[in-house]
Amino acid sequence: MTFPIANILTMARIVMIPLVVILFYLPYSWSAPAAGLVFGLAAITDSLDGYLARRLGQTSALGAFLDPVADKLMVAVALVLVASGDPRWFIVVSAIIIIGREITVSALREWMAEIGARAKVAVSNMGKWKTIFQMVGLSFLLYRDDLFGLPIYLLGIIATVAAAALTLSSMIAYLRAAWPDLMRSRSQ
Repeated sequence: MTFPIANILTMARIVMIPLVVILFYLPYSWSAPAAGLVFGLAAITDSLDGYLARRLGQTSALGAFLDPVADKLMVAVALVLVASGDPRWFIVVSAIIIIGREITVSALREWMAEIGARAKVAVSNMGKWKTIFQMVGLSFLLYRDDLFGLPIYLLGIIATVAAAALTLSSMIAYLRAAWPDLMRSRSQ
């Protein structure tokens, strides 16, 4: 039995999570940039695994389960790390919004799948943009240091706050799409 490359990338992403945590807390000048780079690499594998699974015809039930779990763990851990290091209100509120949305939409998708209406809450273009802003923002926030004169941390804040706004907007769109089903009586 061969193990699909997409699943290997997803599992590598899960393994990178504790590495990001360790790097974040190491007391060296290179550790924050290294944490940001490892997170960025993990974010790239997120893009690659789904593409490769479809392109190579290697989709699997394990991959379909692990991919969103890896994504949500990676993002939640990064948000907790960033908020623990910078507890300003807009950082903490962005973390709460993003984590809260992930929990809400995951539960909504599970419930909609249970009633056979999962397609109503499929990933949207807004969700894809949210993910891009979120991954870039968190990579920059973890990296922290300026790079080539660019204020990486400030750019990370801007991208993450934008991701939080897109997060709210996409959650509202998903809830609006599911609303008729949510309001339907259980006996119908």
